[in-house]
Amino acid sequence: MTEPLLVDRTDGVVTLTMNRPTAMNALDVALKEALRDALAALETDRSCRAVVLAGSGGSFSAGQDLREHVQVLESPGRDPLDTVRAHYNPIAARLANLPKPVVAAVRGMAAGAGASLAFLADFRIGGPKTKFLMAFAGVGLAADTGASWTLPRLVGHAKAVELLMLAEPVAADEACRLGLLTRLVDDDEQVLPTAHELAARLAAGPTVAYGAIKRQLSIADAGTLADALSAEAQAQSICGGTADHRAATVAFVNKQKPVFQGN
Repeated sequence: MTEPLLVDRTDGVVTLTMNRPTAMNALDVALKEALRDALAALETDRSCRAVVLAGSGGSFSAGQDLREHVQVLESPGRDPLDTVRAHYNPIAARLANLPKPVVAAVRGMAAGAGASLAFLADFRIGGPKTKFLMAFAGVGLAADTGASWTLPRLVGHAKAVELLMLAEPVAADEACRLGLLTRLVDDDEQVLPTAHELAARLAAGPTVAYGAIKRQLSIADAGTLADALSAEAQAQSICGGTADHRAATVAFVNKQKPVFQGN
């Protein structure tokens, strides 16, 4: 049986590849559970210093597997959207709060929850065929997998309303202009290598500081200046006690290139 999620480890970078290419990597229960559990394991995996999230074949992810969803809708007594609490919410929380950088290699279509997954990454690399579609309203649903939180932060409230309510596709050039993509490469075949290159660079960096930066921004987004200042003081106290900070400071004073160990 084909594994729904492929996991590769290379030089501190863990690549999670959604592996349902014939279904455009649509998210069925098996894939959602595999992704949820893999992310939970990576939270405390010290050998993982950066993550790449990708899709196999020509698509990133078409979102919820609607063929499977129809079967649930036709099953009496079942909550058809309990998958939000059981799968999508935990996946979103773990992606957003993962204390290490996440790079999404968005090749081809990213629709619905698939697009939401990409928006939870810290960096998103796309190519000419990359396309985002907030497909939820098209099937009579509201946003999930964190899109109501990520989209306004990426594109602003008004544009988020437009993307979610009109459910019109956003091509690669426009996605890059709006900030849905961090980087747009010229060739779709270079999306994954470029994502890996960026992830390798991040994995070789001060990963404790990267995790602290992610926490700071999350707190500052939803809080007051006082909240942000408190988070900054806490983060600097943690980062200031790391071997990476001490070694990098000595290297700077001696005009040397720092080598970070992630501790």
